[in-house]
Amino acid sequence: MPKALIFDVFGTVVDWRGSITREVRALAEQKGIRLNAGKFANEWRSGYQPAMDRVRKGDLPWLNIDALHRLILDELLPKFQLNQLSEEEVDTLNRAWHRLKPWPDSVRGLKILKKNYTISPLSNGNFSLLNNMAKYSGLPWDCIISAELFGHYKPDPETYLGSAQLLDLDPEQVMLCAAHKDDLLAAQACGLKTAFIKRPREFAPSVNLDLSFDKRFDFNADSVTDLADQLGSF
Repeated sequence: MPKALIFDVFGTVVDWRGSITREVRALAEQKGIRLNAGKFANEWRSGYQPAMDRVRKGDLPWLNIDALHRLILDELLPKFQLNQLSEEEVDTLNRAWHRLKPWPDSVRGLKILKKNYTISPLSNGNFSLLNNMAKYSGLPWDCIISAELFGHYKPDPETYLGSAQLLDLDPEQVMLCAAHKDDLLAAQACGLKTAFIKRPREFAPSVNLDLSFDKRFDFNADSVTDLADQLGSF
């Protein structure tokens, strides 16, 4: 059994799409602008991987996720007729990623798991973002592990192996818990144990997700509380 559980955050622990959609919709209503807030959230998120790839290829210097989110946001604002926002308003909107709300089972499940395991995020989110989100949403982490600490983004091996090293554990003593199979497979290739957590509502209903339980992973769960149950943490 693992000694530490590290969690993907965006989509696995928190509902990024619902949270961003609500903030964008409220801002648009305040400004008297009509826009599709759900589409805005999707496009903002869809720029995430390409932006990280630009850093990996050397087209951009190392930037944390706040900075990458801002680059993507600056391109979206004129497209959605929000380019009249002040710098303060744009900065506040960019920090909406610090205010993501958890899925209904997340906080309870994490508190149960915390009794028997060290629990931490392993997220591409920068340290301050993860810290602020934990305070905002009541996420009871024992510590915070950000990819920023390693100067690499997931799925680079340095993030998974670095997490085990920080926890003073062998990779097989650490389990990544995530809703994204590519993340889990990358962690598995580094020797970590893996737990798939199904999140059918992460994306818009039109997005075709692979939600099937997968025998390649050590655990498959419908929620964080379900994972806690399987681990015998109740």
